[in-house]
Amino acid sequence: MAETNGYTRFFPYEEPYDNQREAMDRIYNAFSRGQDVLFEGACGTGKTLSSLVPALEYAREEDKTVVITTNVHQQMRQFVAEAREITKEESIRAVVFRGKGSMCHIDVGFEECQVLRDNTYEVVDAERDLRELEARQQELLEAGQDGDERAMEARSAVMDELEQVEETVASLGEQNTCEYYYNNLVGDNEEFYSWLYDDVRTPDDIYEFADEQTLCGYELLKDGIEGVDLVVCNYHHLLDPMIREQFFRWLGRDPEDVIAIFDEAHNIEGTAREHASRTLTENTLDSALDELQESDDARAEPAYNVLSAFRRALEETYEDSFGFGDRESVGDNWEDVPISNDDRRDDLTLEFLQQYTGKGIDTELELAVHLGRELDEEYEEAYKDGEATTRQECQTLQAANFVRDFMAEGTELGQYPVVSVRRDEATDEVYGRAELYTCIPREVTADLFGEVYATVLMSATLRPFDVIGDVLGLEDPVSIAYGLQFPEENRRTFAVETPALFSSERNDPDTQASVAGVLRDAVEFTAGNTLLFFPSYAEAERYHDRLNRDLDSTVYMDEPGISVEELRQRFVASDDAALFTSLWGTLAEGVSFDGDDARTVVVVGVPYPHLSDRMEAVQEAYDRTFADRSGRDSGWEYAVEIPTIRKTRQALGRVIRSPEDFGVRVLVDKRYTQAGRREMGKYSVRETFPAEERGEMIDIAPEKLKFAMLNFFTDNDAWEGGHPTP
Repeated sequence: MAETNGYTRFFPYEEPYDNQREAMDRIYNAFSRGQDVLFEGACGTGKTLSSLVPALEYAREEDKTVVITTNVHQQMRQFVAEAREITKEESIRAVVFRGKGSMCHIDVGFEECQVLRDNTYEVVDAERDLRELEARQQELLEAGQDGDERAMEARSAVMDELEQVEETVASLGEQNTCEYYYNNLVGDNEEFYSWLYDDVRTPDDIYEFADEQTLCGYELLKDGIEGVDLVVCNYHHLLDPMIREQFFRWLGRDPEDVIAIFDEAHNIEGTAREHASRTLTENTLDSALDELQESDDARAEPAYNVLSAFRRALEETYEDSFGFGDRESVGDNWEDVPISNDDRRDDLTLEFLQQYTGKGIDTELELAVHLGRELDEEYEEAYKDGEATTRQECQTLQAANFVRDFMAEGTELGQYPVVSVRRDEATDEVYGRAELYTCIPREVTADLFGEVYATVLMSATLRPFDVIGDVLGLEDPVSIAYGLQFPEENRRTFAVETPALFSSERNDPDTQASVAGVLRDAVEFTAGNTLLFFPSYAEAERYHDRLNRDLDSTVYMDEPGISVEELRQRFVASDDAALFTSLWGTLAEGVSFDGDDARTVVVVGVPYPHLSDRMEAVQEAYDRTFADRSGRDSGWEYAVEIPTIRKTRQALGRVIRSPEDFGVRVLVDKRYTQAGRREMGKYSVRETFPAEERGEMIDIAPEKLKFAMLNFFTDNDAWEGGHPTP
């Protein structure tokens, strides 16, 4: 490296790119002012190191810890690789953290683990007392044998205490304990921590090392990460408020001593919404009612009364929603049923009020909650004492807490009541679920961003920055954006003037013929593999079936029941293949198709998500929350159009992944074109793309695409054994 002072000491390669150096400067300066950063960078801009290097430097100077997080497994591996390179240049203590469930050697749930930990600690603590008392009585015995009468008197008292502790140890030995955690507590563990910080270890590395020595690697990691420089983890460690509080405690850090870096930050909105939403299934209600019937507590009767009324209401609500044949068509996945009303409470609440008779819903729910807490404590004691082999969870407590929240918060802005149904694979019976869906993610994220010292949100598709800032609750962030840094002559982006693929037009024979012709040309005139993304799997299947017989290429269809990774490997191993998939599938982001893996990516239509009732609720909540922001139709743009174009941009970014790479991106729909912008007004989406990406879009007639692609791949000397003839 040319420089060794400042944050460049953490840069592990010879020289940063120009834009990397600029980004590192700006991010470091933002940290010095305590500001958050929104950082959009296309593939090849070096976003990870641009954020991580100044963060590590500022954290070293100001005694803070850097937490870098993602929800994409492939990115987690990249972070580990980058951290390992950094440690070769500058010593840092780095750990990679994963959820307990994937690291447990005995495969127990969270509640059971807590009890086992407490029990095991009690055993070790009692055994320690026993050893100390045994040593003390031996000392006193030796002193008494030397003639010290007071020592013999003191020994008598110690022997009485020793007898009590022996009984305690014997009693505790009957409790459920964890052998792995026991070994953690009785060993010195120096070998583990020496090994842990000798390199950057993955959770799999830790699991294997600990398993060989019958240790609990997860608990050792928790106990040994205090004061580390860098933590790599999953989103839920920061987005779940309860986990976040524990996580910072393990780090030995107050929130203001943490710098958080979020990768693939365009996904925070949806993930935060998932963490905030609460659910209650019909099965949990049934278990709660069974639990209450077995209780002889006086509170069980009113608790049963209120929860059984909610149970009946849930069933009535989804049964009333079924039309002819609807029940028979319910599948294995959760499907929403409509319950919202414009002028009154939702159908589930109204049905609950109709079903309920008693001394008062609020009163009986409070009694149910209090009883549930006591039952939960009893279950914990029973497991702790060895009277139960598993730690039973209190279904009454779960059900009562949910129903209380559902009634109290169901009308609040951003909270949307939902009922869903699915079919039980084992019994073939249909059952329901109530949900309180959180529409506005900043109710979760604003607290996080307010607590930590600073954050960097980075992605290839964050813009428009004002929208992401509004939605997530960021105050006055610094914004940085870099487009694709690779040579422009290595890529083409075509916007094809096919009919606009509105859902109402997709069945039109002429429209289908036009789109099929474009796709046929795109595949035939690609010198290599072609990725094709559609608004849904149904549309992908439609054109797959239509073109399968016409194409000389090997054709793959991404469909349920097929491993996506195996499909990807077969596809990239081909020389001339076409892969049909949905933009809303797992191949549209977080998966690289480098070099010959794919040369062309096609996005068909503007792939808006299914506009369900809950999506309309999000639109309405955004409309009410972000009204009059820049003159936008906030609900539609914030909730639907901008996230959709982000997904489209993610899909386009699957190809052209290095300076030497070359390829074609094709957008098939008039709404992407300049002509469509003039003709279609608000239905056009071209202006939703960043300016430099719009500048690269070349409008083209459907029949001209094959000539343009032929010329491009010919210029790049990409054809092997001759090219196709138009």
